[in-house]
Amino acid sequence: MLVEALVSVSLLVGWPLDYPLLGVEDARGDARPLVEALESDDRAVVRQAIRALGRFERPELGDSILPFLAAPEPEIRTEAANALAQMKAPSKLSPYLERERDPDVRSALYEALGRLDEASEAAFLTGLSEEDTVRRAAMKGLERFLRSNEVAPSKTAVAAIRKVARDSRDAATRELALLTLNRAGDADPETLHAALADPNPGVRRLAVAGLKEWHDDPSYIVRYEGLRAAGDCRRAEVSISDSSEHVALLAIDLLGKGCSAEALEKILAEPGGWRRPAHALVSLAQVAPEKARSALARFAAHPVWQARVYAARAAKVLNDGEVLARLRTDESPNVVAEALVTPEDALSALATATDHYGLLMAALPLLSDWDGGGRTAPVLLETLARVTAQKRYTSRDPRRLLLDRLREIGSASDAETLAYLLADYDPFIARHAADVMREKTGKDVEPKTLRFAPDPLPSEKTLRSLRGARAVVRMKEAGEFRIELLPEAAPLTVVKFAELAESGYYDGLTFHRIVPDFVIQGGSPGANEYVGTPGYMRDEVSLLSHERGTLGISTRGRDTGDGQIFVNLVDNFRLDHDYTVFARVDEGMETVDAIQEGDTIESIAVVRQ
Repeated sequence: MLVEALVSVSLLVGWPLDYPLLGVEDARGDARPLVEALESDDRAVVRQAIRALGRFERPELGDSILPFLAAPEPEIRTEAANALAQMKAPSKLSPYLERERDPDVRSALYEALGRLDEASEAAFLTGLSEEDTVRRAAMKGLERFLRSNEVAPSKTAVAAIRKVARDSRDAATRELALLTLNRAGDADPETLHAALADPNPGVRRLAVAGLKEWHDDPSYIVRYEGLRAAGDCRRAEVSISDSSEHVALLAIDLLGKGCSAEALEKILAEPGGWRRPAHALVSLAQVAPEKARSALARFAAHPVWQARVYAARAAKVLNDGEVLARLRTDESPNVVAEALVTPEDALSALATATDHYGLLMAALPLLSDWDGGGRTAPVLLETLARVTAQKRYTSRDPRRLLLDRLREIGSASDAETLAYLLADYDPFIARHAADVMREKTGKDVEPKTLRFAPDPLPSEKTLRSLRGARAVVRMKEAGEFRIELLPEAAPLTVVKFAELAESGYYDGLTFHRIVPDFVIQGGSPGANEYVGTPGYMRDEVSLLSHERGTLGISTRGRDTGDGQIFVNLVDNFRLDHDYTVFARVDEGMETVDAIQEGDTIESIAVVRQ
């Protein structure tokens, strides 16, 4: 399934890419060179220009792409449909769908319709009875349409979707059908019990989610979903010994929901690793506070900082102010962030001149509408100036919150001091500062920085060198896995990832976010969501789907990648067209499944052909 998509994209984009057009796309500035490229005699250039215009996400550019829905080449019609949906252009795709006969283009039109306001449920029902490729796209479009608009399917649609879930030969289509039925609350026994016997674990996982029952299964993703759905104490006690650490840790967490403390006490006494005991401590704090309190000091002094984070969580449950106060002086900013409780705590954290963005993002919400008797604004201004001086684009999130807090409690004179931000290197911050200044001072203030300045393009030689490249990722605990890089779909992302890997950037960093049956995420120097590379990466969304084993770039809004990567543990169709897919695991997915919180990346070696 993924291999077929890769072949399609490779043919669609062509290689090598037109280098000047790649620079125009990356700049996201003047679109005229791309519009002019649509007149090229080179159809590969036309296709690249269409894709780039879609990534600009400017609806007003739709008129330049619309004629290509009637191009003689089906590959160009496919790219045009996808680009129009990406830019949310008013395009009236339904008449084109009625005339189109090529199955690949019909698929692109159905998927595009699901992302546009012009869609209606009826537009997709015909596609549910077509051949497999088109049916998958129609089902995907319908799922996206219903989810985005928060509407339930009609009875007619439910009957059609049930049939797709039972009869489709394509596993992804069956998954999409079950996703849609589950979201609508349709727990049809016949459909769900048939899905329990499906050969594909992704389908069985969704069947268990729909039934809300535990079912033993050889795949951990099904057992995890079943345990989450069942959630009872008996099943949790049995599952603490599951062969999958994901399932076992969930079971330990569930024991904190009113279950017996006996099993948790045994886990606390286990020798070896920190994860099971740390999870047990938090659960024990909920069901047997005094027993947890006696173990708290040991975890608050644990040599692994992640264990001390769990100590802070347990201390919050226990309302242990003494331990929390000690943890707020911890050497790890992530521990300090977890130990913050009050506005005073937050102000003290800012006053220590912290530059750790994760800690700032934990502290600043606690200061909402709190002026601290006049103490808060000066600290906010000092922190804002210090972080701004670092000239890191990825400081946008904490600087946005700093400006928000100043808007709430700052004076007009405080706002006047923000004038230096009008020419900030980040146009978002320049606009936000102008808004705050206008509101607080009443003056007509406009930002001076209007456009993001991209990094220099890599050389054409560098781009060409990564065609067919792979990378070997070595983890300290889980082992090794290999990935195939996909420069045809996301050339600049692949180059950036390769540069970071070969510079040793990822060596010693961790996977800090583990969400079983969703993703694992890592590659942050600060081991959290908010600390990454100094500069942002452009999104390079494509026709590739976020299927299990694909790798994407973590963002916090459009075009805000900072080098952090994630691996899809299941088929995450809802991430499609919002996050870049730049690689896929082609060996060692069992290693990826074994990665747990805090596991260290020892090295990433790029292997060129």
